[in-house]
Formats: sequence, structure tokens, C-alpha cells
Amino acid sequence: MTADLAYLVAGGSLLLAIVLPVLLDRWAISAPMVLVAVGVVIGLSPLPDGLPVEPTENRALIEHVTELVVIVALMGVGLALDRPLAMRSARSWRSWGSTWRMLGIAMPLSILMVTAIGMLAGLGLAAALLLAAALAPTDPVLASDVQVAGPSTGSHEVDEPDELRFTLTSEAGLNDGLAFPFVYAAVLISTGVISTSDGVDWSGWLGWLGWYAVGKVVLGVGIGIGVGRLLARVAFRSASRSLRVAERGESLTAIAALVTAYGLTEVCGGYGFLSVFACAMTFRSAERAHDYHAAMHEVTERLERLLTLGLLLALGIALSRGLMDDLDWRSVVIGLGLLVVVRPLSGWIALLGSRSGMSAAQRAAVAFFGIRGIGSVYYLAYATGEAPGLATDWMWSTVAFTITTSVVLHGVLATPVMRRIGEGPDDPAQEASAPPRKASTRGAIRRQ
Repeated sequence: MTADLAYLVAGGSLLLAIVLPVLLDRWAISAPMVLVAVGVVIGLSPLPDGLPVEPTENRALIEHVTELVVIVALMGVGLALDRPLAMRSARSWRSWGSTWRMLGIAMPLSILMVTAIGMLAGLGLAAALLLAAALAPTDPVLASDVQVAGPSTGSHEVDEPDELRFTLTSEAGLNDGLAFPFVYAAVLISTGVISTSDGVDWSGWLGWLGWYAVGKVVLGVGIGIGVGRLLARVAFRSASRSLRVAERGESLTAIAALVTAYGLTEVCGGYGFLSVFACAMTFRSAERAHDYHAAMHEVTERLERLLTLGLLLALGIALSRGLMDDLDWRSVVIGLGLLVVVRPLSGWIALLGSRSGMSAAQRAAVAFFGIRGIGSVYYLAYATGEAPGLATDWMWSTVAFTITTSVVLHGVLATPVMRRIGEGPDDPAQEASAPPRKASTRGAIRRQ
């Protein structure tokens, strides 16, 4: 594709991204569905010849682009959440009860079940575990129609009134980082660090538990909190007026915060995804009613829209250029099994006995809307870099099939389901009683 044609395609696609949300508002068609379809059409033409969309040949590029999109989305999600999480308050921790259930029960159970299905389908333990771990996190990038709209600001008491959307949003913000230990487990098995030949390798698994499952998590969360507190102190309460960027509304601080938190954590060996989310949440806890949070959220959201546009088009092009060539019945069983059986079942089990105040229908919606997307591509690309050969062409086809199916299935159902049972902007009673929110553009590319 020549540079001139690339500009033409990008411009036309961006115009689509601007007008699609309004055009599709009353239809069971999401903008991601349309943009992927546009990519497929472009891929069938000679236009994208030479475009680097083949995953095995462009692994590093795919890894870093998807990495950037995920961390930008995580910053936006962290800033959007109104419900505080006070580290020393048991009541605050209990208010996140549904989130902890989805992270501590539903995600591990989902990984276990998909790993078992993969091994029954003939995969080795490392490959099955990698596939399960890559597909485990729900996506903060493609799930705007089932997430909170953005930060509330003003003189009122700030909290999150919509438990359904809060649970789906907070889960997506945290499980991207918490899937990493399982990805590392697959890599360690594949490279022989954890032996599977002579019984259980207790020393190998204890090392994995101590560092990959606990140490790197603590580092990520701790550094994220530290960066968030430092930047919030400077932005809101610095003795120097020139450093109090909140007074000037300098929203690019959001980009500086996410890059700083992610880079510092990765250098120190922690999980950068967790750090970015923790940084955003910590920054959000400072001066909670300040309009500056809405400004920061908006700039991250707009950057996320532009990046997501390119990825959705690239996915569509890749689908029509051989990404699905290795698809077989095992891919279909694993992909559909995850979306319509494993995720709903594990989510239902996790929320049994929950005192969150959600109705049975809302708990079912939380269990069902486990949208898969960009994070899965990142994990597969990352694992391939750590253990070359672990991610096969078949695995790329399986992940692509699962993401595409999720885009269609959840994209068709999200709007009607959330309008029927959700307590969000489409609920007149809820809208009347909820505190005013700053206008948000979230979902201008993604209506899913």
C-alpha cells in the first residue's frame, strides 16, 4: 500500500468511526463489527499488498502496538471509575466484592477449563495453558457499551451507582495484568524451567508462585500507586504554581503518567499493566470531584480511539489475508466453548451468593459479557517472543476466530441487553437519580 492510499484509507475509516455510533445507535450492529468488515473488504483488494499483518513475521511490531493500545485503555478505565478503593478500609474492599469474585474465581476457573479443553483436543500442557491464559482477560478496549461512561465530577459525592457496568469495567482493568502469571507459567513449561517429565516440579512451581504470581504483582501495584500519588501531589498540591498542572487543565499528564508507570514497573520487573491501572486509580482518588479527571480521561480516550481504529482495520485485513487459514474444528470448539459456555459458567459460579445488589439478570450479564480482544493478541505475541515456536499458526487462527466471534456476538447483544437490564444512561430512573457526568466520547469507535 502506498503512503497516499494509506492516508485515503485511514481518513475514510476515521470518518466512519465518527459517524457510525450515531448511525448504529438503534441497530444491533457495533462499530467494531463494521470496521473489521471494512478491513476484510480492503484486504480482498490489492491495496494492502506489503502491509505487515502476518503475525509470525511481524511478531515484535504486533506485540508493541497492541501493548500500547492496552496500556492507554487501562489508563482510561482507571480514570473512569468513580468508586474509590481505600487500601485501609474493609468497607471499601467489600464494595469491590463482585470484581474480586470475577478475578479470583471466574478467571482461574476459565483458564483451568480452557486448558483442559485444549489438552483434550490434543495440545500439550504449555500450548493449552498459553491459549487459555491469552484468552482469559476481558478486553478494556472493545467493551465500551458495557462499561462506565467516564468520571463524574462536581460538588456532589462521587461514587459508582451502576454495579453491572462497574463490575465489568473494573474486571477488565485488572485482569489484563493478572493473566500474566499464567502466560509465564506456559512459557516456563515450554522452556523447561518448570519440568513436567517426572511428576510435579514443586521447586519450579514454588518459584513461579513466589515471583511471577506474587512478587511481580506486588511490584506492579506498588509502583503504580507510588507514581499515582507523586503525580497527584504535584498536579494538585505542589508549592510551585507552575507544577500544579491541574489548574491549567494540562490533560497530557495522563499520557506522561501511564508511560512513566509502565516503563518504571517494567524496568523493575513488575507487571506494567497492573501498574498503569493502579496509577490511574490512585490519581483518580486525589481531588475526586475535580474536573481535571474528566479532561485527562478524554485525552486518553481519544488516543485509544485512534489506535483502536488502526488495529480493527488491520485485524480485518489479516482475516482476509490468511490469518484464518489454519482454523479447524478444535479452534471452533475452543472459541465458541469459551464464549458461550466457559465464561458464562465460570462467571455464574463466581457470583453465587454475591451481595452486590445486582439482580439475577444483571449477574448473568456480567457472566456473559466477557469480551475478548486486543489483550489476547498481545499475550500471544509476547509469549512467542519469550518462547519461539510456542504460538503456532493454528493458535493465531484460534485467537483470531475467538476475537472475531466475540466482536460479532457481544456487539449484537450488548446494546439491547444493557438497555433492558442495565442501570446505565439508558435507564431513565437511574439517569434521573445519578449525579451528572462530564460528557464522554467513549465508544465513538467501539460500540460493543
